[in-house]
Amino acid sequence: MLYGARRVGKTVLIKEIIKEFLGKCLLPNGEDYNAKALLEEKSIANYSGLLQGFDMLVIDEAQNIPEIGQKLKLIVDEIPGIKVLASGSSSFDLYHSTGEPLVGRNIIFQLFPFSQEEFKLTENLLETRQNLESRMIYGSYPEPSFIEHFDEKREYLKELVNSYLLKDILSIDGLRNSGKMKDLLQIIAFQIGSEVSFEELGRQLGMNKGTVEKYLDMLSKIFVIFRLKGFSRNLRKEISKTAKWYFYDNGIRNAIISNFSPLALRNDTGHLWENYLLSERQKLNNNKRYSKEHFFWRTYDGQEIDLIETRDDQISAYECKWGKSSGKTPGAFSKAYPDASYKLVNRDNYLEFVL
Repeated sequence: MLYGARRVGKTVLIKEIIKEFLGKCLLPNGEDYNAKALLEEKSIANYSGLLQGFDMLVIDEAQNIPEIGQKLKLIVDEIPGIKVLASGSSSFDLYHSTGEPLVGRNIIFQLFPFSQEEFKLTENLLETRQNLESRMIYGSYPEPSFIEHFDEKREYLKELVNSYLLKDILSIDGLRNSGKMKDLLQIIAFQIGSEVSFEELGRQLGMNKGTVEKYLDMLSKIFVIFRLKGFSRNLRKEISKTAKWYFYDNGIRNAIISNFSPLALRNDTGHLWENYLLSERQKLNNNKRYSKEHFFWRTYDGQEIDLIETRDDQISAYECKWGKSSGKTPGAFSKAYPDASYKLVNRDNYLEFVL
């Protein structure tokens, strides 16, 4: 299973995999009516005939095929030696369609916008430093990363949000009016790095708490935003029941609020820096398959840390600062977690954090 937002390069990657694959591939597209018709009859006889002579079944945009999970389970279980690669831009549909039937039968990969590790293959250290501001403003989606003119980058990102993003939003869970969802996204975009209250969001949008929580979950399943929960193991005064939300890509965030101004003219540079670093850390964790968990940490008296990273019994704390060159571990944290490491991430050392 290959998940990822629209336009991050899933189809390009699939073509490269097919190019390397030594066997014969069948390539139906989930958005094509004929592909749906070929897979409609859920029977061993139908799939055996369809896949005779093929070594791998590759389905792009698989979430559009009804009952795709059960169909793939039948294919994997009953057709010896067949390999299957299925991709989708909405894990809300694809995961829920395939998750239960394919338990123990599938491996999940998530494709992101370009990571700094990938950019490193095509640029030197000086170019990386020069491109940092552009990535904080325009993000790291593949196509705009190679567009030279800023006006064209802006137009691409606006089109991506208004066409592809809204298309996915309207397709999930029978949602028919994207207005509230767009309003919710804008509020989240202005609250990067702040704790989000479902009740407060509901009051602002005229929705109940449950609907807000459901919409945020949907947006995470089409790979627009991701959540950090509060970290707590020891202290009563630690906040653990709220969450912060970040965007997988800075360019999408800035397109949603229609602000592509240079950093010198912005008052949200610190928030952009924090979002950039945490999204890069998400990519690194997933791409390397580190299986680390991410949280934020804060106490009721205002002591806070941007990112807590845990793996087994190891705890690492990171504070993201655009301008600061030094900082101290919050006293309550060092007292509660004396074995945890603490590091301030700024412009001088950030490459150690994202690579």
